[in-house]
Amino acid sequence: MSSMYKKVGLASLIMMASVFLSRLTGLIREQVIAYIGGISGGVDAYQVAFIIPEILNHIVASGFLSVTFIPIFSLYLVRNKEAEGWRVFSLIFTGFGGLLLVLITITCVYARGFVQIFAPGLDDPVLIERAVRMTRIIIPAQFFFFSGGMFMAVQFAKEKFLIPALSPLLYNLGIIFGGALLGPRIGMEGFSWGVLFGAFIGNFMVQIWGAKKVGMRFTVAFDFRHPDLWLYLRLTLPLMIGLTMSFSTEFLFRFFGSYLPRGSIASLNYGLRTMFILVGFFGQAVGMASFPFMARLAAENKIGEMNRLLNDTLRYLALVVPFSILIIVLRQETVVILFQRGRFDAAATALTSQVLVFLMIGAFAFAAQTIVVRGYYAVQNTLFPALYGTAAVLLSIPVYMVGMLKMGTGGVALAISFSAIFQVGLLYVFWNKKSENKDSLRVYRFYLRTILLSIPLGLFLEFFKETVLSGFDSATFGGSLAVSFLTALVFVVILMSAGYVLGIEEIKALWRGLLKKIKKYAGK
Repeated sequence: MSSMYKKVGLASLIMMASVFLSRLTGLIREQVIAYIGGISGGVDAYQVAFIIPEILNHIVASGFLSVTFIPIFSLYLVRNKEAEGWRVFSLIFTGFGGLLLVLITITCVYARGFVQIFAPGLDDPVLIERAVRMTRIIIPAQFFFFSGGMFMAVQFAKEKFLIPALSPLLYNLGIIFGGALLGPRIGMEGFSWGVLFGAFIGNFMVQIWGAKKVGMRFTVAFDFRHPDLWLYLRLTLPLMIGLTMSFSTEFLFRFFGSYLPRGSIASLNYGLRTMFILVGFFGQAVGMASFPFMARLAAENKIGEMNRLLNDTLRYLALVVPFSILIIVLRQETVVILFQRGRFDAAATALTSQVLVFLMIGAFAFAAQTIVVRGYYAVQNTLFPALYGTAAVLLSIPVYMVGMLKMGTGGVALAISFSAIFQVGLLYVFWNKKSENKDSLRVYRFYLRTILLSIPLGLFLEFFKETVLSGFDSATFGGSLAVSFLTALVFVVILMSAGYVLGIEEIKALWRGLLKKIKKYAGK
């Protein structure tokens, strides 16, 4: 068991580095977009252009290829039947890849009608035309995402993480270069070409190379009677038709944002990307790294050990709560530092700061969801989370509507957080009952302690910022940087002290890791 934890730790470090770099390049991507487009209607149209590709991606479950295919492929590896595993890989790739190419053709032809259906509040003919044109540029990238998902899945199953870790980094770099080189001439359309190029390089070309390194054997093949093809279809079908938390968030903020004033979709997007930096650094990296090991434990019917891994990971992710509070306190300063330049002015900062507060409330739920849902996927149960997720999303739509009508953009952001907390909380409760996860009470208690610690910490930091640091001008980049640094310094001291006083092992481990890095660099 200890060797497995070491492997998870190493994989987590690789994926954390990947997520950090991809979030960093993703941040630079958003900064370039903010500089060129601000929170204008053009940026809204660019965001709307992702609705149809997101739906297409969801229909073929490209984002779930790892969690549905890895358990199937891992079982062949455990049974020493790797050749048959590659045959199943070829069957799935051929069948679903061919279906995707047909869907891409259809959506390109009827893109205008789809845009008007899924962004009904967008009524400016010029913006609609831009959204349609950019949609047609972005749609073909979905084939590269699907292919890359398959190529990365076999690498993850072989416990190889380095080359897949390059995928989001190269994708973001493609968007940045596309926007920076073409944006000054053709506006937001340049970023759309960057999406297509980045997906081709990062998700297709590089991942083919990685899959070949782990022994990929692919041949065009059709065998509709193969039992594992039907198993894959059974596992994936609920994900195709179900409304997952990540997909519904990306769709609903654009859908409801289309009814709000120009720039609302853009500000919601900037807030979400900022929140996802924190979520990705903690949750996404650990979730991606731990899943192959959870799948292997499930294949070996070691559910108790799998629950222990899941619970320990969730306790670690509770650290997202105090860091979310820090960002709430530094909401204006964060947006000024990240985005306020070029066409992104003080008014855009004010709107995005408000959005960010409401989004950070649910950040811990987005992080926890990356682990909880993988518990179901590891035991090859995709039906329940899909049905449950769909029901939860449908129940949250009235919350979105009320939030939009009563609070505008901030209300939509608050609805996103409430929906995420509701979904992941109940999903974990159901998992504990189903798997007899007896140690889950410690997880609940730990989250409660962390929240109770974080609330007074946030109030003190807000007081500290407004009184002791009142002499700094947070409207400027330098002032925001100074306020953020000093507030974060106080935050670290209080958090680490509380960790030792209250005996919170996760905080103590974080502190030991920080000290180790400081000593390492000091030794140089």
